[in-house]
Amino acid sequence: MSDDKKADKRAEKKQMKSASRLYAVQALFQMEASGQTVEAVTREFETHRFGAVYDEDEMAEGDVDHFRAVVDHAVNLQARIDQMTDRALVAKWPIARIDPVIRALFRAAGAELTSMPTPPRVAITEYVDVAKAFFPDGKEPKFVNAVLDHMAHEIKPDGF
Repeated sequence: MSDDKKADKRAEKKQMKSASRLYAVQALFQMEASGQTVEAVTREFETHRFGAVYDEDEMAEGDVDHFRAVVDHAVNLQARIDQMTDRALVAKWPIARIDPVIRALFRAAGAELTSMPTPPRVAITEYVDVAKAFFPDGKEPKFVNAVLDHMAHEIKPDGF
C-alpha cells in the first residue's frame, strides 16, 4: 500500500473516531433526557444515525466499536466521572447545574480519560472540538478545555 493510501486510511479512521465521539455525546444526552436504556439508544444510533442523510446533509460514518466503548464506559463509570468533574468545577457549579449537553460531553470524555488508551491531549482536543460543534459562538469550548485539562491531570498525571 502506498504512503498516500496509508495516510488516507489513517485520516478516515481519525474522522470516524471523531464522529463516534460526537455521537456518544448525543447518545448520552438522549439517555438522560429520555430515560431510554443504553441498549436502545446505541441501537438507534448505530441503525439510524451513523451515515444517515437528513435534508441532503449526510452524517459522518462513526467508528462503532469506539462509540460503544465510550458510551459503555461513561454509563458504567458515571458516578466516578461525575465526582472527578465536580472536583474540576468550582464549588458553586456542581455537575447537576451544568448544561446537559456539556454534562454528557464530560461523561464521554471522562470515559476515554479513565478507561481507554486515548492520550489525554487527544481526548481534550477532540472533546473541545465536539463542544465547538454544539456551541460554535459560545464560551463553552474554553470552559470544556479547562475542566477536561483538570480531569486529565488528575487521572493521568504522567500523560503530559
